[in-house]
Amino acid sequence: PGGLVDKEVGDAHVIEWVRNRSAQAMITASVCTGAFILAKAGLLEGRTATTHWEDIANLQAQFGNVLVRGGVRWVDDGTIVTSAGIAAGIDMSLHLVSRIAGRELAIATARQMEVPYSDA
Repeated sequence: PGGLVDKEVGDAHVIEWVRNRSAQAMITASVCTGAFILAKAGLLEGRTATTHWEDIANLQAQFGNVLVRGGVRWVDDGTIVTSAGIAAGIDMSLHLVSRIAGRELAIATARQMEVPYSDA
């Protein structure tokens, strides 16, 4: 999710569900302020992550055990991948296509979506 996530961050059932699904997943990804949910679930502990530029300081203040990077579209920290704002989620998604299925498919997907593709 993105946008306001205060309700979800405060919901123990949501946090536990995310934690359990992540344990079964090859990759867990979040868009925008969804990073707060991952952090609350303990999934970002000791990892590098990003979120929307307006929320960088809040994420760092609330979860000091997360290395929060600003000024990037997405961060790939192995099994956890986070993006900045909503549009950056498209870039992150294309990165995931490239990582999982190859660069050629990511380029073709971007072309089909009519968005630019960048490896960075």
